[in-house]
Amino acid sequence: MNQVYEKLMRCYESVKSKVNFEPKVALVLGSGLGNYGEKIKVVQTLDYHEIDGFPVSTVQGHKGQFIFGYIGEVPVVCMQGRVHYYEGYAMEDVVLPTRLMKMMGAKVLFLTNAAGGILQGMRPGDLMLITDQIASFVPSPLIGENIKELGTRFPDMSNIYDKDLQQIVRKHAAINDIPIREGVYIQFTGPQYESPSEIAMSRLLGAGAVGMSTACEAVAANHMGMKIVGISLISNLAAGLSTVPLTHEEIQASAKETEPKFQKLVTETIKEIGTLI
Repeated sequence: MNQVYEKLMRCYESVKSKVNFEPKVALVLGSGLGNYGEKIKVVQTLDYHEIDGFPVSTVQGHKGQFIFGYIGEVPVVCMQGRVHYYEGYAMEDVVLPTRLMKMMGAKVLFLTNAAGGILQGMRPGDLMLITDQIASFVPSPLIGENIKELGTRFPDMSNIYDKDLQQIVRKHAAINDIPIREGVYIQFTGPQYESPSEIAMSRLLGAGAVGMSTACEAVAANHMGMKIVGISLISNLAAGLSTVPLTHEEIQASAKETEPKFQKLVTETIKEIGTLI
């Protein structure tokens, strides 16, 4: 058996031995957004350390656990804290949680992150609906022997972010008077923040926000046939667009300020998604 798939199956069996719950939606909470877990009607939590072979996040502000429960009537599995390539994990470990949540039963992946704003006029605290992505600056999680149990060798990436799910986000942003930008997300490896010249390059490539996660997870999820929707919290202006040095504390502060509208938008979006799957 393929070693990557064998490890994934070991994690899956470990989870199934501890949790009896089948989610419809998988929700990944980015830096500073972990408090959303408190809004879920929790059935069970599972610390990443309790899962055999599971990669564990080392980033401040990432709690490192799965939450199983309900948003409205929709069964969800929620990641409070993700692992990143810059932490030293192999890319197949970075996307292992995404693959695992699909195996648990999730059909939709809702990705969130804290990102640097590139689009003209962006401000810290803005929300950006991700319409597409650029993952060319990080290794593909599909490199190596293809795992046919997960997906095809050459998956199409024409519509990574589902257009129908994007419409649901737009609808509930309008209903709840939540301003939302739209744009392309670009992922770099990190952990260093981008240079002003790298941001200038990203803008030329068409990117609206930049970060160190998400795109690789979306590739893995798309490979497995999941529908994907994503929202970036603009926690800071990208390098060269502000005179203020970039810090992790700034990201967490912006997330806290934006929590109410972010939570409302995610909640209402997931409630409607749940009626469609």
